[in-house]
Amino acid sequence: MLLRALVDTSGAVAATRSRKEKVRLIADLLLAAEPDERALAAHYLSGRLRQRRTGLGWRSLRELPEPADEPTLTITAVDDAFAAMADLSGPGSAGVRAASVGSLFGRATAPEQAWLRSVAVGEVRQGALEAVTTEALALAAGVPLARVRRAAMLAGGTTWVVDAAFEGEAALAQVGLTVGRPVLPMLASSAPDVAAAMDKAAGDDGVCGVDAKLDGIRIQVHRRGDDVVVATRSLDDITGRLPEVVEVVRSLPAQEVVLDGEALWLAADGRPRPFQETASRTASQGSDQAAVTPYFFDVLHLDGTDLLDLPAHQRWAALEGLVPEEHRVRRWVGTDRAAAEAFAQQALADGHEGVVVKDAEAAYDAGRRGSAWVKVKPVHTLDLVVLAVEHGSGRRRGWLSNIHLGARDPSSPSGFVMLGKTFKGMTDEMLAWQTARFRELEVSDDGWVVTVRPEQVVEIAFDGLQRSTRYPGGLALRFARVVRYRDDKTAAEADTIEAVRAHLAAP
Repeated sequence: MLLRALVDTSGAVAATRSRKEKVRLIADLLLAAEPDERALAAHYLSGRLRQRRTGLGWRSLRELPEPADEPTLTITAVDDAFAAMADLSGPGSAGVRAASVGSLFGRATAPEQAWLRSVAVGEVRQGALEAVTTEALALAAGVPLARVRRAAMLAGGTTWVVDAAFEGEAALAQVGLTVGRPVLPMLASSAPDVAAAMDKAAGDDGVCGVDAKLDGIRIQVHRRGDDVVVATRSLDDITGRLPEVVEVVRSLPAQEVVLDGEALWLAADGRPRPFQETASRTASQGSDQAAVTPYFFDVLHLDGTDLLDLPAHQRWAALEGLVPEEHRVRRWVGTDRAAAEAFAQQALADGHEGVVVKDAEAAYDAGRRGSAWVKVKPVHTLDLVVLAVEHGSGRRRGWLSNIHLGARDPSSPSGFVMLGKTFKGMTDEMLAWQTARFRELEVSDDGWVVTVRPEQVVEIAFDGLQRSTRYPGGLALRFARVVRYRDDKTAAEADTIEAVRAHLAAP
């Protein structure tokens, strides 16, 4: 299949707001692909490469060769090229990678180059990722959506069950939980407070579990005998980096088990260290730093029996009988709203980032974000200044989209220091408004980033701060999103870097 066909479909998907039409377009492309290309096409239409790391970023892709006049690239050739880049390492690899980029992008037309750059850095914006691709696969293969969803959940993603879906329901039914092969984690939706979360999550009997929400890294641990696999929420294998977690799981009284939880680096006083410190610790192998501690909140399999479809309270009971208290996430269970709120306040006081309210009757719906799990976290806001804005891609092509955020800093020559970027929280109306507004403030445009006069104030919600060497202020916002533009404030009224740093010290 020519890459052009896939790029055209991606563009058409981005151009429509109709979910039904997105599904149809992707299904049509899957049907048009050769059988041995379908899984790859599904990966690309989900907005990602098959390779988790290629060594490429926006900086290395800003200058590209002249595009080709005619489309000749196939999706298989593209996959082969990225696979070769992913295998590069050691001295001289940067030069070889740059030459490979020139070779690949030089064979691509202008629209193909734009799409390849977006997919390489994980910024395909077409409003159709995993969930829509799942529906499209069910439509194309003529099998029930529920069957595809469950198989995808157990296989680690939709694109891994493409071939089985086209073989039929019987092949999908054979896809099951396999100890040692990570499955997609269950995810939580959000609510503004504990009462609203309980309204959303509670089943017929009103009973909920309220878990402390640890600010660590999500881990899924599989054990069969002495063989242990530790995976991240994105299903990356990090077993070699967490020998302390392996040791804890090997000590449990079970031969086969699959656990869901968090790994957290604790300070000497027992309070959690900031997220980025845990992330940094777990990103390196053979670290001589302090060990991280695993905390588990669910069990999916125990000694030959899958537990995913059992009510949550039965899984919680199994967890309590298996995992000692010092390695379980603290949990309150009941119906009393005041008691649940008191538990949540204590979790915050203990240094955790909030709570997760869970339906005590719910099954483990892996890979799905629904109302059975609802997270509640304090929302912080800052009034920041827009320093620059990036040209949009995909569905946002033609608009100015990703904004660069800065706080006031009297010690900086410009008077501002950058804290990060965001494109989240923007409606189409906001995108249209900011495109016109930032053109008015434009200082320069290099074709990718439009530098603007630092005059526009924007209110930003964020979940926390982390230390960062990427930005001059040494800090970066976590999960920043736009609340509204503040035309009632001048840049001189924006928050200072000292005000931002105060959030870092807050529990």
